[in-house]
Amino acid sequence: MKCSVIKIPAGAPNDMSGLQAAIEEGLFRPEEVAAVLGKTEGNGCVNDFTRGYAVMALKAFFAGVSQEQQPAEISYVMSGGTEGVLSPHFTVISRSGQAETGVNADGLKSLAVGTARTRIFRPEELGRLSQVDAVADAVARAVLDAGITSKADVHYVQIKCPLLTAEQMYDAHSRQVSLVTEDTYKSMGYSRGASALGTAVALGEVERSTLSEEDICVNWDKFSAVASTSAGSELAYCEVIVFGNSLSAEGPYHIDHAVMKDAIDGAALQGLLDRYPGEELVQVLAKAEADPDGVIRGRRHIMLDDSDINHTRHARAVVGGVLAYVGGDPMIYVSGGGEHQGPKGGGPVAAVFRRR
Repeated sequence: MKCSVIKIPAGAPNDMSGLQAAIEEGLFRPEEVAAVLGKTEGNGCVNDFTRGYAVMALKAFFAGVSQEQQPAEISYVMSGGTEGVLSPHFTVISRSGQAETGVNADGLKSLAVGTARTRIFRPEELGRLSQVDAVADAVARAVLDAGITSKADVHYVQIKCPLLTAEQMYDAHSRQVSLVTEDTYKSMGYSRGASALGTAVALGEVERSTLSEEDICVNWDKFSAVASTSAGSELAYCEVIVFGNSLSAEGPYHIDHAVMKDAIDGAALQGLLDRYPGEELVQVLAKAEADPDGVIRGRRHIMLDDSDINHTRHARAVVGGVLAYVGGDPMIYVSGGGEHQGPKGGGPVAAVFRRR
């Protein structure tokens, strides 16, 4: 297997000109695209239709440029919200060859990417253990798809998960089943949290036998150090993309991760940069969260008290600014809402490098 990562600026959610130019320059082959991560300039909330708009545009684009790859086979994960300095863009992940047992020619572990999808969820399953279990199964399948043999070599798991809409709530009520919440915005957090805990279970970070439904979005001591989950109304299942390193992969790309202890912990990314001097930083992937205790390093913050701007939007702006400064580039993938994704108030940060 040989994987590559490139990022392409976007003038709008439907702007495919950068992808077209990259193909013409030979930067990637459409038929080898495994996934596309996107940052779109919507609000990142329940009614952020820039995510679905971008997916629709991407599917139409790949249907027109590839005779081999079907658009439905590509995993699309769009994260709405480019507050602050975050720059809208697409990250294109390509994969050629198959994950096979063995050691590549240079003996170094290289980037390996695997994908999987869960089944479609019923509204009453979101934010509950049934979602945790389905995601855990999908993450395990994606790890196998990537050819990663050690859980320690998994450095980032990106999941796009569904949320509850008013229409789905009406359906649940008509069938007289209970929901985890009656608030559509809060349902985003529950879905993100359950998906993150599913990742933690799959990777052995949390024992399934110790997990109860009451832990979801309550017990912050249970989390994954590599999960990044994002909720949207544009899908009814979970899309899972696993990033790691493997000896059965080859090429100059590899990935590593750290955990930010809070929203201003730029040292986490700096530590990764110091670990690989002289290598090219290709992309930064991170989670952003407003600390639920309402303080950062002993200082009060108001992100949770602002009735005009959702706290996820505040958090994306803060973390995006910090990591853009450290990495020297605002065109990075920062997703808001860090329930069970890293420690309370913090979150995972991963970096893709290219060996020179």
